[in-house]
Amino acid sequence: MIARLVPINGGSPILLDRDVTLVGRKHGLCDLIIEHGSVSKLQCLIVKTDGLLFIRDLCSTNGTKVNGQRVTRGVLLPGDELAFAKVKYRVELAAANLKESIGPIDQTEVMTAFPEVAEPKELESLLADHGSESDVRLLTEEEQGEGK
Repeated sequence: MIARLVPINGGSPILLDRDVTLVGRKHGLCDLIIEHGSVSKLQCLIVKTDGLLFIRDLCSTNGTKVNGQRVTRGVLLPGDELAFAKVKYRVELAAANLKESIGPIDQTEVMTAFPEVAEPKELESLLADHGSESDVRLLTEEEQGEGK
């Protein structure tokens, strides 16, 4: 997954190329340094996992906001506005390779429908023919009556 933060007021986009990104002003500790007095030394964490972007505020002084709402943690979606104190970005997410994200079209599995059968034994033989490894089996009327 490709994740970028695009500054709302112009500027170069920031590529989030790590699985975990520490955001703040502290040089030597933060992965993403934001030089602005309103941003805390340790502002928040951004985590990329399973095609999603998660955010966790680290008790920053001026807060982390998603779409104008102060959050302690949450999920970022494409197009969301992410603000570290007064510094605002738009979230962009894209699959690293679109073909990988949807998979080849020829992987669609065609399932055949079973014909209607009158007797449970017929259905059991149909299931056996299709190689079912299920522990489920149909009970005969006699077996159903015994369980009452």
